Amino acid sequence: MTALRTALDAASADHLAHTEAMRAKLAEIETEHAKALTGGGEKYLARHHDRGKLLARERIELLLDPDSPFLELCPLAGWGSESTVGAALVTGIGVVCGVECLIVANDPTVRGGATNPWTLRKSFRAHEVAEQNRLPVIALVESGGADLPTQKEVFIPGGRTFRDITRASAAGIPTIAIVFGNSTAGGAYIPGMSDHVVMIKEQSKVFLGGPPLVKMATGEESDDESLGGAEMHARTSGLADYLAADEHDAIRIGRRIVSRLNWRKQGPAPRATVLPPLFAEEELLGIVPPDLKTPFDPREVIARVADGSDFDEFKPLYGSSLATGWAEIHGYPVGILANTRGVLFSEEAQKAAQFIQLANRYDTPLLFLHNTTGYMVGKEYEQKGIIKHGAQMINAVSNSTVPHISVLMGASYGAGHYGMCGRAYDPRFLFAWPSAKSAVMGPAQLAGVISLVMRGSAAAKGQPFDEAADGQMRELIEAQIEAESLPLFLSGRVYDDGVIDPRDTRTIIGFCLSVIANAPVRGTEKFGVFRL
Repeated sequence: MTALRTALDAASADHLAHTEAMRAKLAEIETEHAKALTGGGEKYLARHHDRGKLLARERIELLLDPDSPFLELCPLAGWGSESTVGAALVTGIGVVCGVECLIVANDPTVRGGATNPWTLRKSFRAHEVAEQNRLPVIALVESGGADLPTQKEVFIPGGRTFRDITRASAAGIPTIAIVFGNSTAGGAYIPGMSDHVVMIKEQSKVFLGGPPLVKMATGEESDDESLGGAEMHARTSGLADYLAADEHDAIRIGRRIVSRLNWRKQGPAPRATVLPPLFAEEELLGIVPPDLKTPFDPREVIARVADGSDFDEFKPLYGSSLATGWAEIHGYPVGILANTRGVLFSEEAQKAAQFIQLANRYDTPLLFLHNTTGYMVGKEYEQKGIIKHGAQMINAVSNSTVPHISVLMGASYGAGHYGMCGRAYDPRFLFAWPSAKSAVMGPAQLAGVISLVMRGSAAAKGQPFDEAADGQMRELIEAQIEAESLPLFLSGRVYDDGVIDPRDTRTIIGFCLSVIANAPVRGTEKFGVFRL
């Protein structure tokens, strides 16, 4: 039997303290999620309802199959910026008529759904997910176009939105636009470039320039309906493929379009019989210590995520700071790489490179569970080739073609973040626990490095070193790096796909593995030159 055993005592003082700390972090995250849910605020939610319109998430709920999941992506985009949390856009993956679809919905309660720089980042990420995983795209459109005060950051990169839509269509990925209100200026190209377009009578407005702009540009007098109304586009321009009576009818039509796609998954089907883990998911709350300098065993996480807690460990006695092995999650096979003691040595890097090659040989997706301070430094390790061996691991991650999923549980610092498939290495999905931190190095280490450099500079110039000023500088830098390494900050910058409750890890990974199977899952034998 390869089922993992547990050494976790859920009644111990340490576990209870860790659980309490995690619950406090979760409460903070939930507070910020609530801000995204309220969009532009109660006043604008009420105004939107008073106009007889549904909210973005209400539209999504009606679009999805009853009681089916919706994995919202990047809900905290824009956190810490001047923009509203959520970036005036709701993105995620949901099941429509049995098909997993990427859904992008403007939130018109936030500045009319106008596109700001964070809206763009979030939209680009959503289209990456659709392209990588071959997901039909459904756009629920109601936007006034670019947020004009930030146009210098929106206009030039914003053209990628239209490129993404047309490339998806060219790749055989269906694109559907359901227009609920304004889709003006550049936004008019969203329905203009989609495969299927649904408009709502006396509600949808699609034009490159509205009546005021037309008046200024040409002197022509016009009104909304004759210039860009739904009935005109259905009867005259031909832009509308379907004319809906109201929002509910438009959503009904959208669902019928998906039902006619004849959509088939191209990846592997899951095992028919799935065994739940042997240990309670509730216990995941107490595994990661509040102080990330304290190690924890990621096998305790695997035991609460993998089917039947079953884990065939690969090279268990070699490179023991990294656990590697095979498991299944919701019936889908995965290879798992999980940091056990933070630091990656040469042995761990070489073991990881071999394991990644094997996963590619077997067409098996990879799951990376992060808790690393990076690759080991020091004269002994440099002489033993840590750079070459770390490069082997990063080479393997970079060129691997099987799907990758990353979960940041604890620390994810330095090049260890890269070797464990951080955001720059295009994992299909990357999520963070509220306990996670990510930066070039830990705050104390980074402040200490800067202090040593400044001390050396003063000595080289023959100047006295101000110890008091150095102490203040270190405190400020540590506080800055601590703030910038936290999940809220990183998620706000769209560096992950969401900060998740640890108890949801198995469900979310299982759903992602199902989504991944919409596209073929194929490994490669082509890697860069491994320096030996």
